Amino acid sequence: MTVTKKSEQWRGWFFVSPALLWTILFFAVPLCLMLVASLSGARTGGGAVGSFPNLGTYARFVGDPAMVRALVVSLEITVTVTVISILLAYPLAWIIAEKIPRRYQRLALVLSILPFWTSYVIRSYSWLLILGKNGVMNAALLNIGVISEPLEISATRSATVIGFVHFFIMLLTLTIYSNLIQLPPNYKRAAADLGAGGFDVFRLIILPLTIPGIMVGAFLTFVLCIGDYITPQILGGNRELVLPQVIMMQLGRRSDIAMASSLSMVLMALMTLAYLGFARWLKLERT
Repeated sequence: MTVTKKSEQWRGWFFVSPALLWTILFFAVPLCLMLVASLSGARTGGGAVGSFPNLGTYARFVGDPAMVRALVVSLEITVTVTVISILLAYPLAWIIAEKIPRRYQRLALVLSILPFWTSYVIRSYSWLLILGKNGVMNAALLNIGVISEPLEISATRSATVIGFVHFFIMLLTLTIYSNLIQLPPNYKRAAADLGAGGFDVFRLIILPLTIPGIMVGAFLTFVLCIGDYITPQILGGNRELVLPQVIMMQLGRRSDIAMASSLSMVLMALMTLAYLGFARWLKLERT
């Protein structure tokens, strides 16, 4: 029995080792190198200034209002996108799960995730064409007389939020839908038999049981949104920088690897805090 148990353990390690090795080489090692670089101090002329560990780059971040503002803007956009995406995705998921016949639900899901099949960059530029001063939306509103002059939407925070919401609605729809279709119909029937109205059934039965799906989607939205560089760069312009844009500026314009690494570690810390905040629902969803 002991030999068999040990052989099963070695067999398990054998099958797990490729994924474990991949995680170590392409996540753990780069993360450690980034942490070391962030503690190496400010770099000038190719050399590090100060002894190791050096918290100078973190002090520069805290003392630089522009960098702190970039962090605040990132959080504001991420929270706004997450809330709006949840409010729009939940009705869509509910319509697919409750109003569309089961045999057509897969088709509805495929149609709802079609934008996933196109390039992320192409989707962002498509929104730029729609929201631009001479774009499709302004042209349509001018033609029907709703506005007298073009709206300034592109190169603003609103354009960034619209681009993000378009992407993350699909992600949240999938996570919420997966919870909705798992709800036993007897729960709703029992609540109705006890005199609960439609809103009470939703408030007391459906919504609490679908919170894990909402939170999983919200966590994924938070992590992907706060670390995104492409959408704010294309749609938001440079009026309000988010933290990933500041990181790219440190690398591209100043070649300050230490500062870029420090800002990246700040982003990683925010994602870790988000995971800890959502951990309760993430564990519930896994079970």
